[in-house]
Amino acid sequence: MSDKKVLLLGAGFVTLPTVQVLSDSDIQVTVACRTIENAKKLCKDIKNAHPISLDVTNSAALDTEVEKVDIVVSLIPYEFHATVIKAAIRAKKNVVTTSYVSPAMLELENDAKKAGITVMNEIGLDPGIDHLYAVKTINEVHQAGGKITSFISMCGGLPAPEASNNPLGYKFSWSPKGVLLALRNSAKYYKDGKVEEVPGPELMGTAKPYFIYPGFAFVGYPNRDSTPYRERYNIPEAQTIIRGTLRFQGFPEFVRVLVDLGFLSQEKQDFLEKPITWKEATQKILNATSDSESELALAVNSKTQFANNEDRARIMAGLRWIGLFSDEKIIPRSTPLDTLCATLEPKMQYGPGERDLVMLQHKFEIEHKDGSKETRTSTLCDYGDPSGYSAMAKLVGVPCAVAVKLVLDGTISETGILAPMSPKINDPLMAELKKYSIEMREETLA
Repeated sequence: MSDKKVLLLGAGFVTLPTVQVLSDSDIQVTVACRTIENAKKLCKDIKNAHPISLDVTNSAALDTEVEKVDIVVSLIPYEFHATVIKAAIRAKKNVVTTSYVSPAMLELENDAKKAGITVMNEIGLDPGIDHLYAVKTINEVHQAGGKITSFISMCGGLPAPEASNNPLGYKFSWSPKGVLLALRNSAKYYKDGKVEEVPGPELMGTAKPYFIYPGFAFVGYPNRDSTPYRERYNIPEAQTIIRGTLRFQGFPEFVRVLVDLGFLSQEKQDFLEKPITWKEATQKILNATSDSESELALAVNSKTQFANNEDRARIMAGLRWIGLFSDEKIIPRSTPLDTLCATLEPKMQYGPGERDLVMLQHKFEIEHKDGSKETRTSTLCDYGDPSGYSAMAKLVGVPCAVAVKLVLDGTISETGILAPMSPKINDPLMAELKKYSIEMREETLA
């Protein structure tokens, strides 16, 4: 593939495996970022990678770079994908993204088809690997005349247990704001044939222990809207469809307290414009009578509920660990959420030698043609390499690179706005990913 050229937009943490896999296949990769330093850092020591500075909102500059390549990989925030796809349509060039297909992207379906281009999306971990193995089992069951009565899919990117050493049992491998904002999303899913809805502020209250392996203390809660998957996965017979998030025990209770206290609010506050102490900021956010720790603790107790005294002691210790009752100065960011993120980010980074963990599991309840029932799981459990890629970077970046290669060699050639929802697209992707030891393990539980 030495004659092939790729324009890769973005230099986030998942991009390095993508660039490396493409470079190892002798594909020339132009890495484009707004700041050239980020692009240079990513390209360092990679033979076929070339850094450039590019602002995707400058359509003339974007058009110039898209014209030079065979395919564009968009790993920048999802709100820019439609802009990138429009440029690719103008130049009749293919596109790959790891993001969910948004309404703005879907609107370009006819234009993409007219231009004869493939726009392959949702090919990272979640979305991505999850789709590949959901569609595989569902098709196998349907072809044998069976039904999927329940589909539950849970995924978590977490610190490895030995690195989960803070009150949240969590570390940031991507934007802390993105992580915390996701905790305020409402959720919608099918449960026993009925649509259930959970408002954002109540989401953490729905978290329950979720059993995968005895050695992990996971809790799970629903993630956004799972109801379209009845159609997307072609399982009209399914009575329960839940796609959710995994965290370690204790996380939801802690976050629910932060929500109740107003620390995840995005309302601008004048007092968060200057570097006051955290205890002063906490007093104002809670409307407490003073900034003494005893008064702040009383204000906390009046605004939230704890399951028991043990829970209260653990969560209060966690609030102290963040520094919310301390003389430490805030990093002013106008809103409670942004100001909290500025303090959490340095406290919750991965330290030297620490590794992350990715756990993804599908659980299928199957009713076979002869009436017999089966519980089947597909599981991926992977750890990062402290001296190499994180598990999350590998499991997003490598599938993305594999999709790029399969579009370049014509294996994936369907036109329009695509996602991995059919065996024709998925089977070659799964076969290629196995070469990188990326696959889900399937077993029957009952």
